Amino acid sequence: MTIFVTGGAGFIGSNFVLDWVGASDETVVNIDKLTYAGNPENLKSLAGNARHVFVRADIGDADAIGALLTEHAPRAIVNFAAESHVDRSIHGPAAFIETNIVGTFRLLDAVRAYWNELAEDRKREFRFLHVSTDEVYGSLEKEDSPFAETNRYEPNSPYSASKAASDHLVRAYHHTYGLPVLTTNCSNNYGPYHFPEKLIPLCIRNALAGQPLPIYGDGQQVRDWLYVKDHCSAIRRVLEAGKVGETYNIGGWNEKANLDVVHVLCAILDDLQPRADGLSYASQITFVKDRPGHDRRYAIDAGKTERELGWKPAETFETGITKTVRWYLDNQDWVENVTSGAYQNWLGQQYGR
Repeated sequence: MTIFVTGGAGFIGSNFVLDWVGASDETVVNIDKLTYAGNPENLKSLAGNARHVFVRADIGDADAIGALLTEHAPRAIVNFAAESHVDRSIHGPAAFIETNIVGTFRLLDAVRAYWNELAEDRKREFRFLHVSTDEVYGSLEKEDSPFAETNRYEPNSPYSASKAASDHLVRAYHHTYGLPVLTTNCSNNYGPYHFPEKLIPLCIRNALAGQPLPIYGDGQQVRDWLYVKDHCSAIRRVLEAGKVGETYNIGGWNEKANLDVVHVLCAILDDLQPRADGLSYASQITFVKDRPGHDRRYAIDAGKTERELGWKPAETFETGITKTVRWYLDNQDWVENVTSGAYQNWLGQQYGR
């Protein structure tokens, strides 16, 4: 049997592919466009593995996707492919519309054509699992209950609006055409292979380089933090036992303010790789102008996923973040390889110097 993973060279997708190949005997056809955040080095350990087939392709290329579906006949598709950085969506929303909305539409349409031709037993067993974000729900006040699957959509950035649109398309293809879909909405992921534009890997890299640790505004924006390996295990469980047409929220039950997260990072680095001058890495924290429309709080209620599917995260924030820091310390070559000149230009544009 075969599954397709789209966006499988990105942060979450590559972790999912690595875990899947390690735990399953099924072949993975890994489809990735290889934008700046898609990195073949994430998959280096799978070189020569016959159960990992990598194809460079765009989900928006319906002909290419259709040909791959015909050739490999997957039993399921897990769709990670997306532009995913809020800051980049503010500067250049067009790429987010093209990939997250138009690309998802073209992928769904190609999959629908493939699914319609399957034998009835294979049609019943087929699944299209769409990976989305808690940001589609908008922002919470301090006293509000965490996001449940029944919360209405109130996206506040071009990124979250484009993901909300893709979620609606997936839902529509189920209700209109009968395509057997599943949707997951996750909280903030962290862990190995995270591209260093996001808070945690950016601050680890900058700390070690003796550079400022940029914190937006007052640093009190609250997020629920989910270790990426826990996210991957939840997706496997939803794919295995989720009810067709349903949405499942996936969270870590770890609400923390951004500033508190960075202080934890600094304390771990102080212990594992102290600065030569004896000062704490926290001395490098620098507050920068807040980004436009910055959501104040996200929080995920993952109770439905636990009640109905028996899943809950294995890692606490403390265990997950320690594993993450150790991974970055042990993989400095990977970090240097992905932080190219274009990356440096982006940092200058976003945070100044």
